[in-house]
This record gives sequence, structure tokens and C-alpha cells, in this order.
Amino acid sequence: MRGRGRVPRLSVLLIALVVCADFAFAESLVGKVVGVADGDTVTVLLADKSQKKIRLAEIDTPEKAQPYGQKAKKALSDYVFGERVRVDVETTDRYGRLVAWIIRIKDNLNVNQTMVREGHAWVYRKYSRSRVLRAYEKDAESKKLGLWALQPDQRVPPWDWRKMNRRGSKRGSTASTSECGPKRTCKEMSSCEEAKRYLACGLKHLDGNSDGIPCNKLCRGK
Repeated sequence: MRGRGRVPRLSVLLIALVVCADFAFAESLVGKVVGVADGDTVTVLLADKSQKKIRLAEIDTPEKAQPYGQKAKKALSDYVFGERVRVDVETTDRYGRLVAWIIRIKDNLNVNQTMVREGHAWVYRKYSRSRVLRAYEKDAESKKLGLWALQPDQRVPPWDWRKMNRRGSKRGSTASTSECGPKRTCKEMSSCEEAKRYLACGLKHLDGNSDGIPCNKLCRGK
């Protein structure tokens, strides 16, 4: 006769399977990071000499043209470039990249979590349900670490920035005030970063000589 309050073995097994499923990955690879494209994308060289492009799962960093974009790239490079890593793959995205968690082997550092914890990345809310990541993000924001030290108008989530950029590319200089903001001329820009944001939104006339840099006097310090 079974004692009262004891959990049947089958139930224990089912619970264990559910818990393990939360940490299940499609595959795990080991290799060396040989390239860093931006703050959330790297290239890993595997033992068979093949290379895989990896998109860090559940996080999103500022695009390179955004404020803090280059710093996010440098932060990721400092963590992983030239290092042996384990790549725990969740899926493959529409660009053919492996979406994965990256673990630095020498010290078991979870790079995805570290990027958020140190303020170099946002939690990619569309794809993440991790309470741990959100807690790290909240803590980084409260401490004004990394991108959270930027002025509020410069902290544009990268997914919103990309959407705004796509609209700007389609509509050119006709992008609406509600999408870009009310400013229209270089004289109105308070910083080079702001000018870049407006250029990305579609105000092509800010780049008068078509060199990719808006408001030369402001951005080149002339």
C-alpha cells in the first residue's frame, strides 16, 4: 500500500521531462569565434572547418548605425572573439542563421545573459519569455549600465528602429512627422546620433553629398 502524500513515480518522471524540455536544444556545437558582425551575431569555426553564423537567442542589440551599436559590438567581441564556445541551438532563422545561446567554455559564461546583465543588449521580447533575462535588464536599467546611460530619446529598441528604417527606405523623404519626429533640418539636430536616426527614418536630404553621413558640420565636427 502506498503511503499518503507520496507522488507516483510516473508523475515524477513526467515533471522531470517537462523541466528538461525547457532546457532542450535542437543541437549543441563547439567551435571558435572567428567573426563578430554586430552586438548579437557572430561566426563560429567548427572542428570540420565549416563556419556557422550564429544569432544570439532572445536578445537584441542596437544596430550599428544606432547609438551604442558599435559599443555593443565591441562588448560582444571582448567576450567571445577568439574564444572556444559551446553553441546551444534553438532554431534557424529566416536568414539561415542558427539562433542559439552561446556559452564561453573556459569559464562557462552565458554570453546572452551577460550582454543583457551588463546593459549591452535588450531582451528581445517578441521571442523571449525568460524571467532571468528580464530581471537582468531591469537591474541594468536601474543602474544605468551600457545603453541605459543614453538619453531617453536615443534609447530606441532596435526592433522599432528597424521598422522605422524600413518605412523610411520605402517612403524616402516623405516619411511622416509621426514616424520620424518633427525635425527636418540639420540646424534642428541636437547631436550627430539624432541626425543619423532621422536619416535612417527617411530624411535623405540630411545627407547632401550622399556619403552616408548626415549633417557633415555636426557629424564631422567641422
